[in-house]
Amino acid sequence: MSDTLTHTSSNPVAAWVQQALAAWQGGQRQDALAFLRQAHAHAPGDAEIEANLARVELGVGLVEVARHRAANLALKLPQAQALEHELAQAYLAMARPPALAGRFYAGDAAQLAHDVDAALAQATAGQAPLADTPPKVLVLPHAGHVYSGGMAAQGYALLRPHLQRIRKIVILGPTHRMAVQGVALPGVGSFATPLGPVEVDSLAAHAVADLPFVVSVPQAHAQEHCLEVHLPFIQRLWAGQDMPRVLPLLVGAVSPEDVALLLARIWGGDDTLILISTDLSHFHPYEQARQMDLATCAQVLALGVGLNHQQACGATPLNAALLQARTRGLQVQQLGYCNSGDTAGNTPEGRQRVVGYASFALYEHVAPSAANGLDAQAGAQLVQLARRGLHLATASEPVPAPEVVALSAPGASFVTLTQAGQLRGCIGSLQAHRALHEDVLANAQAAALKDPRFAPVTAQEAPTLGVEVSVLTAPEPLPFANESHALWQLQPHVHGVIFSCEHEGRAYRSTFLPQVWAQLPDPRKFMAQLKRKAGLPADHWSDAVRLSVYRVQKFTEVDHAA
Repeated sequence: MSDTLTHTSSNPVAAWVQQALAAWQGGQRQDALAFLRQAHAHAPGDAEIEANLARVELGVGLVEVARHRAANLALKLPQAQALEHELAQAYLAMARPPALAGRFYAGDAAQLAHDVDAALAQATAGQAPLADTPPKVLVLPHAGHVYSGGMAAQGYALLRPHLQRIRKIVILGPTHRMAVQGVALPGVGSFATPLGPVEVDSLAAHAVADLPFVVSVPQAHAQEHCLEVHLPFIQRLWAGQDMPRVLPLLVGAVSPEDVALLLARIWGGDDTLILISTDLSHFHPYEQARQMDLATCAQVLALGVGLNHQQACGATPLNAALLQARTRGLQVQQLGYCNSGDTAGNTPEGRQRVVGYASFALYEHVAPSAANGLDAQAGAQLVQLARRGLHLATASEPVPAPEVVALSAPGASFVTLTQAGQLRGCIGSLQAHRALHEDVLANAQAAALKDPRFAPVTAQEAPTLGVEVSVLTAPEPLPFANESHALWQLQPHVHGVIFSCEHEGRAYRSTFLPQVWAQLPDPRKFMAQLKRKAGLPADHWSDAVRLSVYRVQKFTEVDHAA
């Protein structure tokens, strides 16, 4: 927060700002927050007040709210981009240090990497997965790696073929060290292990922060092991690749039904993995524990809710996942079972008090994507058809008509023209309303002559332009609870997005193809430009906003060059 603040706003607002500054300098951070909130409520357009409010929110641990505020302010005011960068750096610097290194797993980075890699290599020889798709939910244990690391690796090994697909991971585990009412956000920017930092998914955190049972409690995470022990597996799996975004959540005193509501919100698409961290029975003799745990495993396999905390310390998030699994028709596969008496506790004394460990994978039925419905020959015909439309529109050298019999089904397409890699025209259809070959031909001609952003293409230009055809799947509505939730659900480089909104008696609409993510990879900036394209301010949001997403199959002349 700035040492000096000057404002020309009303006296009450200026007084609140000065009181906030005095409170901040006196270490009364909550009072500073209250004063600035009052000032912002009475002067919502004052950028300096909002900037300082974001800094104070970060300072009191409301990191998700602070980053959201700074990002939105930067969209409105270019000069606020420095604030966004400042808070982003401060956010990442708020790191939770490793609490269990050297105890639950190796404290040396090289040794830890070796141990995790060895566990994953051994697990790869396990049973075949239930489906070719990535699991939607993994249920994995969270004891020290010498006890349950091999069992956890059984689940992680399933992810190897899907590392490029999985971009978001939500981890839920039970509180062991500190009582929490509700579900605790981490309230930090990253979790550190000897292998380096794991950035917390602030967009996901803000997407669920408005749920009444979600709280930000960094101190609950400080010494908790049930989340930290999983991070080295994630780090080693994605070593040398782009890490997925990770949201670690601690589940305290809250109903499984509430946690199921949270899971429903962050269920995501095929790019999202839900990880439930739980051990099974605790501190019973070996055979007694085994019988108890096998009964628990049978209940999980039957998607039977109602597990208690004597059966599984993570019973609450596990019951929530099972509720969602039943609702969504997931299939479950048990990957293995053991207890501490089978691993590092395999001694007569150790078998007197064991902890049970099991791994499960739950799979969602995934319908075949229509985005991959055309083969290379059909793609080449579409590109040739678009080239023919371009040349017909500009009266340039004619292009032979391709065979179109196989392209007679209704279809929606966009045709994009480029000149030396720069956009020269783009027109398309969002809904199928004519045969695909007719749609491509018409859109190619419209892209050449009717894109209002460009002058019509000339006959001399036409042969020099690049042609790209995108065939769209049917748009699907994207339900969301708030703007951050909407942004979090978007899949960069996969989703095309349709934005629509009624505002002050007018209808606004725009779309971006998935190809636009290459220029705007950040979801906030992507959405901001989509709003601007529709004719609205970059920070506009209201209950009237509607979003739909679609996928495309893209074909270019380069794809089919000899």
